Amino acid sequence: MQKVFLAFALGMILGGGALRVWSQDSGTKQPPEKQVSAYRLDFSINELDDGKKINTRHYSMNLTDDESSKELKIGTRVPVEAEQGKFQYVDVGTSIFCRMIVRPNSLSLQVKAEISSFALPDQGARGGGQPLIRQMSISGGTLVISDKPVIIGSVDDPNSKHQFQLEVTVTKL
Repeated sequence: MQKVFLAFALGMILGGGALRVWSQDSGTKQPPEKQVSAYRLDFSINELDDGKKINTRHYSMNLTDDESSKELKIGTRVPVEAEQGKFQYVDVGTSIFCRMIVRPNSLSLQVKAEISSFALPDQGARGGGQPLIRQMSISGGTLVISDKPVIIGSVDDPNSKHQFQLEVTVTKL
């Protein structure tokens, strides 16, 4: 019985090796691995007053074309009392979500930016009470050309003559 098992095992080992050699020599070629490209996305949130740029905030992220999306967040989590003794947290700051789609002859982006701030500057520092929060959201998609800035979208501040623009420049690394 042991001799039969040993002969069977030896046959499997040698047969498996023969199959491996045959499959390598059969002339079938493996498809080449896809080349992965890296990109740097430079975002600018520009604040304009009556058409004149008065402030800019910069954010950057790196992405490869095999990643579907990325998110960048910066800000503060603020406790807000929803009910007596029960708190919920609100994110105050900047969040940018980006999805890049690479096609043979084009590069497109889907971007969503949410920007929020305290209506009164000292609300974040003192805590307590119900903070008044201003927020804006810009969402859009576009084709991009490497190293050329493009505006994704813009919004007007309803309380002033200020306008906010979301701009992105994509650079292939």
